[in-house]
Amino acid sequence: MQEKNLKRRFILFLICIVLSFSVFLVDLFNIQIVHAADNTSQRIAMSSVESTIPAARGEILDRNGVPLVTNQQVNSILLNAQYFPPTKKQDERNAILKKLIDLAEKYGVVWNDNLPLELDASGNVRFKPDSDGEIAFLKSKSVLHLNSYATAENCFSRLVEKFDLQDYEKADALKIASVCYSFKKISFSADHPFVFADEVSDEFAAKIEENRTELRGVEVKITTKRHIADGTIAPHIIGLVGKLDANEYTKHKNEYNALLEDETLTDAEKKEASLRAYSMDDTIGKFGLEAAMEDYLRGTNGIMTTVTDSNGYKTSEITRAPVAGNSIILTIDSVLQKKVQDALANFAESYSLKETGVPPVGSAIVMDVKTGGILACATYPSYDLNTYYEDYAALSKDKASPLWNRALKSTYAPGSTLKPAIALAGLEENVINEHTKINCTRIYQRFPDMQFKCLQIHHSGNIDVRTAIYRSCNIFFYETGFNLGIDRMNDYCTRLGLGQKTGVEIPESKGVLASRAYKEAHGQVWHHGDTVQAAIGQSDNLFTPLQLASYVSTLANGGTRYQAHFVKSIKSSDYENTVLSKDGTVLGEVGASKKNLDVVTDGMHMLGANTRAFKDLPVQVAAKTGTAQFKLKIDGRLIEGTNGFMISFAPYEDPEIAVVVAVENLDGGAVTGILASEIYKAYFEDTSTVTPEQGYNTVLR
Repeated sequence: MQEKNLKRRFILFLICIVLSFSVFLVDLFNIQIVHAADNTSQRIAMSSVESTIPAARGEILDRNGVPLVTNQQVNSILLNAQYFPPTKKQDERNAILKKLIDLAEKYGVVWNDNLPLELDASGNVRFKPDSDGEIAFLKSKSVLHLNSYATAENCFSRLVEKFDLQDYEKADALKIASVCYSFKKISFSADHPFVFADEVSDEFAAKIEENRTELRGVEVKITTKRHIADGTIAPHIIGLVGKLDANEYTKHKNEYNALLEDETLTDAEKKEASLRAYSMDDTIGKFGLEAAMEDYLRGTNGIMTTVTDSNGYKTSEITRAPVAGNSIILTIDSVLQKKVQDALANFAESYSLKETGVPPVGSAIVMDVKTGGILACATYPSYDLNTYYEDYAALSKDKASPLWNRALKSTYAPGSTLKPAIALAGLEENVINEHTKINCTRIYQRFPDMQFKCLQIHHSGNIDVRTAIYRSCNIFFYETGFNLGIDRMNDYCTRLGLGQKTGVEIPESKGVLASRAYKEAHGQVWHHGDTVQAAIGQSDNLFTPLQLASYVSTLANGGTRYQAHFVKSIKSSDYENTVLSKDGTVLGEVGASKKNLDVVTDGMHMLGANTRAFKDLPVQVAAKTGTAQFKLKIDGRLIEGTNGFMISFAPYEDPEIAVVVAVENLDGGAVTGILASEIYKAYFEDTSTVTPEQGYNTVLR
């Protein structure tokens, strides 16, 4: 019995051993055969690092799909922290940087020298001019930890000590220190490579590749840069990109940090935000639509994952592809824009009064009256976006202020161009009707102690509202304005968009609507004389040409005030999806009757029909001219003169576009019809290129 038990136990023991070995063999088979690849990868891989792949910026096109700003592939030189020597090997870093800088200078490559220090002619270190922000950062705790009063030589000495540059010549030490300073500034890492040079020749790129062994961590990358097809087309509107400055970087960094504090964000949303975050050496829109549409134009960066195995070999793959920024389709027609610019330049040079010493300047706008879309917007003088940075010093000192956007930012006393608005207010408020006649004696009789005059000669002294608009009779509008009062006048001017921002995408001036409140805010008292002066576009009234365009468009389309806009639509980078479409955003309705609007535009049509410059046009034009006085100081001399304006629209029977021109230092506004006529010819005689979308009276420069 006992032997049987022993035998049974021995058999059970053998069975357990066999089962154990079977389990072991199964595991061994799974490890070495079934999951061999996975386990080999895990054994070999030592580290995995993610780096950023920059996304291309979105393009800008005109309304007909003509590219205005695109991206061009270029060779750039990057320093990659994954391969570049670490900080503990500063000697190796310095040697690589010395060789790289020498090569760059040999081939005439402009590299990104961000250090606010330079050598003067005597070999002394000094601060670069206009670098206050960079100098403050250099001295800060983040870099050199120096007092604010530290000199340029103090900063250089600390850089030499910090980056072990004692064995280098002063000039070489300064250059190497510049790159090392940039490393600190951008937090140089796998996520933040340093762009040593933005654009280099194929020859130089090949030279870098030839010297890869000695230039560890220096890489040639195919990137993109902004390509502007014609830098003279609407430069004030399109704008430019440039490197982030310290203030811009801080602002966007704070916004990003605040976003991450939102507890409702998912991990995916946080990752998306991180891929759209700005690095210190990033590019950003500086002004114009490049700045205004930054959030749309900026793409979402991708991710490159680099794996290092136990032998030190690295392999990289794109684990998240970058997404290019959206494309912006403008309301501007580039062909029309060029013609308007040329016409404005020729007119300003030909008709501005040279003897005053005031440079010829002005602006012109073409607006779709049915949507508020801006088809052309020109400022003269102008500049070329492609040479903006090289020319900036000269442009900023030019007395004609070519960098200033006169169409959107200059504000002027509108003169008689305001009279249609006052006429409409008078009709709507029953102060006058279409048959009311006022006797023009050329001297306004209501204020015996003040003489307000009418400069026009009328065939008949008794004139109605249509004739008053056509003949621009001051007496008629003095009396209408007096009976309305400033508050009722301003109510209608506000409804028509005067003294109001138009809502356009880029910065604009608000202007001034003459009022008691404005006078009182400036320590002055409102008088009846101010009311009648305001009624003819003087007093404190100051409007931008763009406001005048919005105003006359509202009259033309029957009383709907649309938001002015340069952006027609926004498309995804592949043009498959529409991100945003602007078909005409209504800001308000004037609320005037069609009958009264027709009376006002009839008066404007009378002027258009009797304007010699419009005789040969294929359409009928409704228009109103304006002349306003200005006072200006140039080189210490007080100069007085007049500015000329015209607001207009066509065709009169079924309005499509409004044309507004404003040219400073003209001998009256009547001559502006010549310029407006050239613009109408450009639009109506070449319709294949344009597809319409469904101080007191002191000039502010």
